Amino acid sequence: MTTRPAHIAMFSIAAHGHVNPSIEVIRELVARGHRVTYAIPPAVAEKVAETGAEPRLWHSTLPTDDDPEAWGTELIDNIEPFLTDALQAEPQLAAAYEGDEPDLVLYDITAYPARVLAHRWGVPIVQLSPNLVAWEGYDEEVGKPLFEPLKQTPRGKAFYDTFARWIAENGMDLSVEDFMGRPDRCLVLIPKALQPNADRVDEKRYTFVGACQGDRAAQGDWRRPADAEKVLLVSLGSSFTKQPAFYRACVEAFGGLPGWHVVLQIGRFVDPAELGEVPGNVEVHPWVPQLAILRQADAFITHAGAGGSQEGLATGTPMVAVPQAVDQFGNADMLQALGVARHLPMTEATAETLREAVLALVEDPEVARRLAVIREEMAGEGGTGRAADLIEAELRPRQA
Repeated sequence: MTTRPAHIAMFSIAAHGHVNPSIEVIRELVARGHRVTYAIPPAVAEKVAETGAEPRLWHSTLPTDDDPEAWGTELIDNIEPFLTDALQAEPQLAAAYEGDEPDLVLYDITAYPARVLAHRWGVPIVQLSPNLVAWEGYDEEVGKPLFEPLKQTPRGKAFYDTFARWIAENGMDLSVEDFMGRPDRCLVLIPKALQPNADRVDEKRYTFVGACQGDRAAQGDWRRPADAEKVLLVSLGSSFTKQPAFYRACVEAFGGLPGWHVVLQIGRFVDPAELGEVPGNVEVHPWVPQLAILRQADAFITHAGAGGSQEGLATGTPMVAVPQAVDQFGNADMLQALGVARHLPMTEATAETLREAVLALVEDPEVARRLAVIREEMAGEGGTGRAADLIEAELRPRQA
């Protein structure tokens, strides 16, 4: 049966780690003839438009990738901004879609207004998760120990009271915990290998489709130097990149190391001059076409974000994980448990430990064997095509 063309609306925030994982799914839905609108702040509207989707602009109060320190240091600092933003975003988004309500809603885990609006419109909704999801027993093992103490604080109590009132005012019979962490239907855009307690995940609710990668030609290419025996990529992603001391340690560890060529991505917050003298076998850039390099690399020093972690697995690249924030610590532990990476805390990341970890991983045949097995498993998860199939399956038949 051929799926009818539909209006599908995607909702997300202006953060690369939340937009990038699903961008190829959006491109595929457009290619299949659907009209896709994408509710997004202006900062990443151009990236969205390149998929063929129509950006539906709204203005956010969240800190941006340009100001990661604005997220604060405590748990409440990390979750409170999303509710504050959702409350002011909901009327904007309702107005943006008035008279043009979609047939189906897709939403990132951070896009709280999407769930409210889908309920109001009476249309199906599918979450696209760029990182790990809850498993059976998660609330007891992780949720309550983390959040119950928060509920006893003034800010925590105000957060939960405000959230619960907003949910109730919109006619939804859901707890705050279920609203935030238990979607009706979810496609998980990471390999199952990166999911903790994967055997306890409810597969009726969650489907792992793995990395949704596409043609990255527009990002540029990279060619391995003819004289490079080994290539190392170093990248801490797009947000928590203000780490000049770490980059200097990488230069010290691998600069001039016989046979090695290093590609060092330092982001926008560090001046190359802060690195001091850089040997000829190290190239330094604010940004690089990561996947193109990983397809030719022998090792990867990464912050272990969901995107980088799965790209490392998909290309069979041994990793040294130096996590910076949020889910990256858990990803680093998962990669190490899989036997394909070393978790090296930033406080322990010296030139000596970085060099030792990379060389040990590259020289270990068991690491290569494990990567090959995981790579084959990931290839069977379906990726972009399967995600689009499952989204289309949620569309309701058109009424005569």
